[in-house]
Amino acid sequence: MTLKGKKIGFGLTGSHCTYEAVMPQIEKLVELGAEVLPVVSHTVEHTTTRFGKGEDWVKRIEEITGNKAINSIVGAEPLGPKIPLDCMVVAPITGNTMSKLANAMTDSPVLMAAKATMRNNGPVVLGISTNDALGLNGVNLMRLMASRNLYFIPFGQDDPEKKPNSMVARMSLLTETVMLAIEGRQLQPVIVERFRDE
Repeated sequence: MTLKGKKIGFGLTGSHCTYEAVMPQIEKLVELGAEVLPVVSHTVEHTTTRFGKGEDWVKRIEEITGNKAINSIVGAEPLGPKIPLDCMVVAPITGNTMSKLANAMTDSPVLMAAKATMRNNGPVVLGISTNDALGLNGVNLMRLMASRNLYFIPFGQDDPEKKPNSMVARMSLLTETVMLAIEGRQLQPVIVERFRDE
C-alpha cells in the first residue's frame, strides 16, 4: 500500500517525553506522500516542561506537515463529515485522553478529531503512553482494544522495574500500523517488549 495522497489527521496529547520519538514518524508519513493535518491538545500547546516549550513543539509539527495545527474543538469537528480522513492517528495518547475516549468524552480538539473520524467508520490509530496501562487505566485500554475501527501501534512496558504499570507504544511501527489500519487490519503482535526498543 502507498500513503501517497492519503489524508491523515495526527493528534498529539500531553505525554511530553514521547514527542521526540513521534516527530520522525510524522516526517516519514509526509515523505511517503501523505497530507498530514496536525491536531494538538491544550496541554501540548500551552505547557512548558523539561522536554521543551509547547509553542515550539506546535511550530515544529507545523513545519513538518506544512499545515497549521488545529487547536480547538470547533476546528477539529469538520475532520469527520466535511473533511474525511483516511486515518486519524493519536500518538502519543495519554492515559487521561485514553480514558476519556473509552468513556465517550469529547473535551479536546484531539478527542473531537478522533470521534469525528469514528462516526464515519474511519480508522483511528492509537499510540499509547501511560503510566497506568496495567493499573486503573487497564479497563479503558481493554475497552478501546475491543472497539471497532480502533488500531494500536504495538506497545509494551517501557520500564518494568521502576514503573511496572507503564506501557508505551513502539513509535517506530507507526507508519506500518497506519498502512494496515487503512486496510482494516491490526499490526501484530500488538504487545511487544517496548523497553528493549529505541
